[in-house]
Amino acid sequence: MTTTATRPAETESRLLPVSGVARDIGLLVTRALLGVVLIAHGWEKFVINGIDGTGEFFSSVGVPGAAAAATVVGLIELVGGILLILGLLTPVVAVLVVVVMLGAFFFVHVGSGIYVSNNGWELVAVIGLAAAVYGLVGPGRYSLDALINGRRAAKA
Repeated sequence: MTTTATRPAETESRLLPVSGVARDIGLLVTRALLGVVLIAHGWEKFVINGIDGTGEFFSSVGVPGAAAAATVVGLIELVGGILLILGLLTPVVAVLVVVVMLGAFFFVHVGSGIYVSNNGWELVAVIGLAAAVYGLVGPGRYSLDALINGRRAAKA
């Protein structure tokens, strides 16, 4: 009886539903959209509501260190969104965004059901899960992370 060992790369390529280029374009487009959403939320905290207003809201829902948390969360969303669009420091941004979305889930949205129209948790869940996916699979070939890693590999 003869068995043929399947190499991991061959198995992976058969399991992926799209080609490498299409996958990387998809990662780029969805990463950019996620970044825009995060930038909008960070912008809201700094410019529309202001850090003081955001801090007051955070305090009203029981966020510890509300004033400082408002600044930190706003920065993670604003700067993190920019970094996601660029595909730079993606694993770090992913972890920070997931932590922020968990906080939003537990402090603000958990008791309101699923629908965002009722202040539910669907949006924070989708943002958190999308960030987690980028933390797990990376930003794709069309990113500064890939460019930097490619240069490092070429030097080695």
